[in-house]
Amino acid sequence: MKSVKEQIRTKIEQHKKGQIVLPSDFERDWGVENTKKALLRLTNEGFLIRLARGIYLHPEKDEVLGVLYPDVETIARQIAKRDNARIIPTGAQALNLLGLSTQVPLNAVFLTDSSPRTITIKNRTIKFKKTSPKNLAVKGQITGLAIQALKEIGKKKVTPEQIKIITTQLKKEEPETLYHDMKLAPSWIADIFGDVLRNAYE
Repeated sequence: MKSVKEQIRTKIEQHKKGQIVLPSDFERDWGVENTKKALLRLTNEGFLIRLARGIYLHPEKDEVLGVLYPDVETIARQIAKRDNARIIPTGAQALNLLGLSTQVPLNAVFLTDSSPRTITIKNRTIKFKKTSPKNLAVKGQITGLAIQALKEIGKKKVTPEQIKIITTQLKKEEPETLYHDMKLAPSWIADIFGDVLRNAYE
């Protein structure tokens, strides 16, 4: 019979390389302590890479670049899934995801309804910032990003070109979602959402 370590390894190998691995993926079947020991051994053997406490990577490697690390968005969403938490990217992360900036931030901040914490992975930082339920009540992923991106830019600094890019993105959302989420946004951002509804869905 295979050891717990080998069983966990087999289960991980069923998925493509580059995946985030969390202890909670296995604790139900093998228990907390057995899982902890197995992941430690798999890490010591080089099969896994420990990114942070309780966060591992089944590494995909490139001959030139070496280990290909996942982006912070992927890591953050896996952590949120584990914790059954909601998150929304803010600041520079929201700008990048919406195509308003080509700069990939090293320090990403996410609003969450879970515990606040900061996780450092290599030279990158993922910060989870506790926020009110209202900020996480949006239904659309794009609308949530748009609200946070526009807050980051500011009412007096947002340019027509930036509004054009955001408007193009918002058209991908369902009208019902836009209508719901605009009621959760500051009035000046709600006006932008309203223009999309009036112009795109006539």
